[in-house]
Parts: sequence; structure tokens; C-alpha cells
Amino acid sequence: MTAQNDLPAGQPLYGCMGLGGTWDTAADIAHAEAAVEAALAAGITVFDHADIYRKGKAEAVFGELLARAPELRDRIVLQTKCGIRQADGELPGRYDLRGPSILRRVEESLGRLRTDVIDVLLLHRPDPLTGPEEIAEALTSLRDQGLVRHFGVSNMSAAQIAHLQEHLAFPLVANQLEMSLGSRDWVEAGVLVNTPAAAENGFPHGTIEYCGAHDVQLQAWGALAQGRYTGRTDSPTATLVSALAERKRTTPETILLWWLQRHPARIAPVIGTSRPERILACRDAVTREPELTHEEWYELWITARGGPLP
Repeated sequence: MTAQNDLPAGQPLYGCMGLGGTWDTAADIAHAEAAVEAALAAGITVFDHADIYRKGKAEAVFGELLARAPELRDRIVLQTKCGIRQADGELPGRYDLRGPSILRRVEESLGRLRTDVIDVLLLHRPDPLTGPEEIAEALTSLRDQGLVRHFGVSNMSAAQIAHLQEHLAFPLVANQLEMSLGSRDWVEAGVLVNTPAAAENGFPHGTIEYCGAHDVQLQAWGALAQGRYTGRTDSPTATLVSALAERKRTTPETILLWWLQRHPARIAPVIGTSRPERILACRDAVTREPELTHEEWYELWITARGGPLP
């Protein structure tokens, strides 16, 4: 564990968004149990939730597992998110980081997860209508009550993180962003400076550097690129990933995670699949240091982008 928080540096997390996906409670629990057991067998100890995953069912199913095996709680780090409100009747989908909303969503998550404390709470999306003072007051209250140990954000830029941090007496510890070999804006932004293509890249420049400088863990959602390079489709990139996996005596899934972990920002990939065999295929990303050479890392990047670097 790091000195600052409960998040192991650079280690994969298990993303629980795929749990609780049917209306059959028994089947959901069995499905979740198999996924969680596979994640633990792979050496993963951080479990990532959000209050909106399966409209709360992902947290509820996980809470049932904790109720059945209470000793599991001391072995894991529980992370969840709040801030996205889904469309409901005539109400539109929206973001809501108002203080009372944060407090209510955390209370609901604690109930579904059947735990007394959330280890890490992330703010899922920025809410343009709520100022940092109100957000900070709610987070401070949750911390003072012992309901949440650490806080972070998701899908935020360096400027947004810094603006909120100014109003907090404790550090924000994580920023979860879409990052993968398939979603490369985060790395492209760093090399497109002073090129015409820079205008087409929407990633907020400086965010990776800010997080590194302030010990904000970068968590990569969508890290496996939705199976795009590990069997779902054929492409030059998938062929290269497979060849590197064979060369390194590992799996294509691990190669994709190593590509993220090889970056000096110590990116922590979020593994979102609920299939036990694919979770276990990520084991080497937990137990082995990334074994991609400088040249292999670039070869993957250039092949995936479909053309040379500027």
C-alpha cells in the first residue's frame, strides 16, 4: 500500500460494472462470486464500483458476497463513485455533486455494500452547477464521520482537480480516465503539441503530468479496449498483441495492461470483464513487472494509431 492511501501503486483494479446484470438474484450472486474469486486468485485487492452500475445492483450483489463472507472485507479495498444521476421519468440524465446528494448517495452505497466505511470515493463526473466549496464541505463531513477514508475524482482535468483541491485539507488520491491502447488521446496529447492534429485531440493537456506531480493515482477504465485486440476482431494490432503475448509467455490481456503500466505515470488499469477466464488472464499484470521494451511499447502504439508518429 502507498503511504497516502489504500491504493497499491500501478496495480490493476477489478471493475464491478458487469455484476448484477440479470433479474435472477441467485444467478447474479453466483456470477459475481465467480468473478470476485477469479480477481482474488489473480492477486487483485481493489474492487471498483459506482452507484449507477446496474442501477445499484452491482453494489447490492457485492454486498451480499460480503455478508456471506465477512472476513473478505479486511482483505480488500472498496472503491465506489457517485455524481451521475440517470434519467428517471421526466427527469433527464444529469450530474449532481450538490452536498446533500453526495451524502445521500454515499449512505445508499454503504447500505447496498453492507459495509460501515468506503475506502475510496470518486466523484464520477464534473457537475458544472456545483461549486468546489459545497463539494468539499460534503467530502469533509464524510471523512469526519468515518464513512469514507479517501477521495478522488473520475473524468476530470488537471485544472478541475486543482480547483477542488484548493478547498480540501486532505489530498485527492485518484483520477479515473478512459485509457487504453484503443483510447489513446491521453498519450497522443503529449506528442501532438505544435502540430495541426493537436486541435483535434480533446484530452486536457497537462492532466497526466499534474496527477504524477501530486501523487494522484491514474486509473484506466476501459483498459482492455472492450476485447478489440484480444479476440473480438481481427486487425494488425490484435495480431501484434498476440505475437507479443507468445513471445513474453503471457496472455494478450496482459500485454494490453502492460502497455498502460509501462508508462512512467504508474497507471492502474481497471479490469471490467466479468468472465473469470479473462480476469485470470490478467494475472501477470499483477504478479510481473511490465516486460515490454521501449521499442515494443512504441510498436504497439504506432500499429494501433495506424500511422507514424509526427
